[in-house]
Amino acid sequence: VAPDFTATDIDGQSLTLSKLVESGPVILAFVPKAFTSGCTAEMKAYRDHSDEWRQHGARVLAVSMDDVETLKKWRAELKAPQTFIADPQGTLVKLYDTKMFLVGMASRNSFVIGPGRKVLEVQKGGDAIEPSSAIAACSLRAPDAGH
Repeated sequence: VAPDFTATDIDGQSLTLSKLVESGPVILAFVPKAFTSGCTAEMKAYRDHSDEWRQHGARVLAVSMDDVETLKKWRAELKAPQTFIADPQGTLVKLYDTKMFLVGMASRNSFVIGPGRKVLEVQKGGDAIEPSSAIAACSLRAPDAGH
């Protein structure tokens, strides 16, 4: 089960994971650094496949330890529909244990989270740059309790 959290996106909207998964899966994509090649490729891929993840009722939350203004500029440059969360203190990074060893940034990890905050898929490192597997996991359903 994914840890619950409440965070504020770069537009000032408060988001609570346990509430978000009630309306569809959440792809929680931790990215190391805005404007870098791997992170830009990953966010462009989510942008380019937005029709697919939206068909599953999913929402993509991109989390970076960059500040709000940097992420606003990056999102605008990317023309990205996904939600961006600035985590400069590393609160979510610590909660999901996804900090690079000896480096002050998030590791590239994506968690697909379904009903009941059940983790449906985890992608790490270079595998997380191409989101097809994460998007496909959005169609999975968490097993009912007791079954």
